[in-house]
Amino acid sequence: MRYVSTRGQAPVLNFEDVLLAGLASDGGLYVPENLPRFTQEEIASWAGLPYHELAFKVMRPFVTGSIPDADFKQILEDTYGVFAHSSVAPLRQLGNNEWVLELFHGPTLAFKDFALQLLGRLLDYVLAKRNERVVIMGATSGDTGSAAIEGCKACDNVDIFIMHPHNRVSEVQRRQMTTIFGDNIHNIAIEGNFDDCQEMVKDSFADQSFLKGTRLVAVNSINWARIMAQIVYYFHAALQLGGPARSIAFSVPTGNFGDIFAGYLARNMGLPISQLIVATNRNDILHRFMSGNQYAKDTLHPTLSPSMDIMVSSNFERLLFDLHGRNGAAVAELMSTFKQTGSFSVADDRWTEARKLFDSLAVNDEETCATIAEVYQECGELLDPHTAIGVKAARDCRRSLATPMVILGTAHPVKFPEAVEKAGVGAAPALPPHLADLFQRDERCTVLANDLKTVQAFVAAHGNRGKPL
Repeated sequence: MRYVSTRGQAPVLNFEDVLLAGLASDGGLYVPENLPRFTQEEIASWAGLPYHELAFKVMRPFVTGSIPDADFKQILEDTYGVFAHSSVAPLRQLGNNEWVLELFHGPTLAFKDFALQLLGRLLDYVLAKRNERVVIMGATSGDTGSAAIEGCKACDNVDIFIMHPHNRVSEVQRRQMTTIFGDNIHNIAIEGNFDDCQEMVKDSFADQSFLKGTRLVAVNSINWARIMAQIVYYFHAALQLGGPARSIAFSVPTGNFGDIFAGYLARNMGLPISQLIVATNRNDILHRFMSGNQYAKDTLHPTLSPSMDIMVSSNFERLLFDLHGRNGAAVAELMSTFKQTGSFSVADDRWTEARKLFDSLAVNDEETCATIAEVYQECGELLDPHTAIGVKAARDCRRSLATPMVILGTAHPVKFPEAVEKAGVGAAPALPPHLADLFQRDERCTVLANDLKTVQAFVAAHGNRGKPL
């Protein structure tokens, strides 16, 4: 499998190199040169497989030529063996032909575990083979950071630096990052918002000279391995609800467009998906594009669903690449326009093509709390605010009651007690046993100014297991 950049000017890479590259050298994102496609018969034959075996079937084409089958099977078995539910991603029915896919049974109680437990093991495998050491630099709006640290904390050849916006993540989210100690683990609270953190990661990838020769690796969803891992649970859900013999619809809480882009890829790989709903909060750049062909920066607002408090959706560029016939020059021009002006639109025919599959809704905090209360009253299920936004969008945008609607349950409600309490359904549930003492654990975190040079100097001074790079 070969990978190309969305901007068309970076070298073509294999999976191993893409895993370590993250952002392409031309500023674009890597995507497969040719997407594998499965027949209906192949997909149907996977019904009933354990999750790690299904993951092997779906992801094997992406790693062919880089990881032998036996090694990849073992990596996947180890990855999903740490999840607390035997199904790994169980479905729970909410209403008539309406289901939540529970993606929060991993170690950090969020869907990011599906990709980052795998990413950590893939990095360890590849770096050991190459006898190489790397620096991970990541930005998080809440869940990616803890999942990345949990997935990579045991990696022998990795130093990990995770930035989060200071005082803009929930306490549970923060503590899941700052209570894991190790010489190779560094938490940085930036005096800014998530987009500031994300911009610093991108700028650091563009010029890595501050690392003095060490390679920078991405754990954000710009890393292709993250997207690859998320494709699997779309197949997993569909196979439990009659797919591929029937079509399925999905509602996806998303800020960075990575999780829903994985669903788009699953459809292009042969899984019958009739509708993908972009469910977002007040920070609605994706909704404004899907509903009105206007992709434009706006003021970033803190909300009860902080993992979606994002104004620039990194992975959206991967969809633009397909909408423009995989023309890297056209995408590069669009992204240049966006950098200069803060907005763009696409040709009407390309936007209309996207609307054949995608719908969208922006949901404010009041509607989020109302949906949490509504679902709790209807069936006793307690939702986190991001999943509640997915439910509201599913109910408002659903095209057909005859098509099963699956809402991606992206996090455990215990991570967002403020939203649960504001919804008036009582106190948030207790932490699971492995996190029961979370609020008593010591924390370690460094608060830094919203300044690229300051952050890069910190990384250079604290890499290599606490020794200067």
